[in-house]
Amino acid sequence: MTTVDLKEINNILETREGNSCELIEVLQDAQGAYNYLPEEVLRVTSERLKVPIIEVFRVANFYKAFTLKPRGKHILTACMGTACHVRGAPKFLDEILGQLNVRPGETTEDGEFTVETVNCLGACALGPVVVLDGEYYDHMTTRKLRALVQKTRDKSGKEG
Repeated sequence: MTTVDLKEINNILETREGNSCELIEVLQDAQGAYNYLPEEVLRVTSERLKVPIIEVFRVANFYKAFTLKPRGKHILTACMGTACHVRGAPKFLDEILGQLNVRPGETTEDGEFTVETVNCLGACALGPVVVLDGEYYDHMTTRKLRALVQKTRDKSGKEG
């Protein structure tokens, strides 16, 4: 097990009253701070909120918003719903997975991108649709997605 700096979770928990009903809010804040939910963070949360560890893990596993695996700096979510599927989403998804050398749900070796798929993003008229870091991109094509990923890499390189 790797060691995680617990300063952030301690700061998060200090702003709370320590009630078990705050579990989801604490997990949301921890997810934002760590970009995933490390096991040590779940254990500290369990102890401080007096919630059984099995319940903390159950909640963390139930909600799609939470992840127990480290994710990339950039989250790319591709819609694979019917409308997007028939408009070519599988083709551009395969292209980007090959370009990034990952499978759905995985993170690139450099930690830049995590690629996820969902069954519907609720924007069927705009399909195929991808979401990159919370921003929707409609009428996606292989070429447009390649350019979007490259633009994000270039921008990330300038910031880092």
